[in-house]
Amino acid sequence: MIDLGLTKLALIGVVALVVVGPEKLPKVARMAGSLFGRAQRYINDVKAEVSREIELDELRSMQKEVQDAASSVQQSFAQNMSEVENSVHSAWHGDPLSNPLLDTPTPDQQAGKARAFRRKKLARTSAIPSWFKQQNGHKMHIMSGAARVAKYRPAGSRKSTSSFH
Repeated sequence: MIDLGLTKLALIGVVALVVVGPEKLPKVARMAGSLFGRAQRYINDVKAEVSREIELDELRSMQKEVQDAASSVQQSFAQNMSEVENSVHSAWHGDPLSNPLLDTPTPDQQAGKARAFRRKKLARTSAIPSWFKQQNGHKMHIMSGAARVAKYRPAGSRKSTSSFH
């Protein structure tokens, strides 16, 4: 912008007073102010219009990106659906070479699966920790504390503590 200091404004005022004259100077000053205001509003309108156009271009590019992403998702979905449809169609019409789900396991495979299932079920539901089973190599009978005391009590101290004889 133009650097207008106090001395420059005073010089412009003196020149205007000499050129225009003292009686017309207030009208000229009002007209210059109104023209300056109009010019300022026009410049602000042009700036706003340019910024709106830039934002509109950005929105158009974003819309294009979103449409491209949506079309790619739609294409991949359609491709996956056609693959699933083909596999279901081949399974339905009994093409055993293309359907691995129709393969029946051999009796040995079934027995192995049954053993593994029983072993896992026993490991989940057993009260004995698996590390203890592996350490001793066999299953132990679980006994309550009172039963253990009664079983391992020395022979001389097997007196009845009950008062109801």
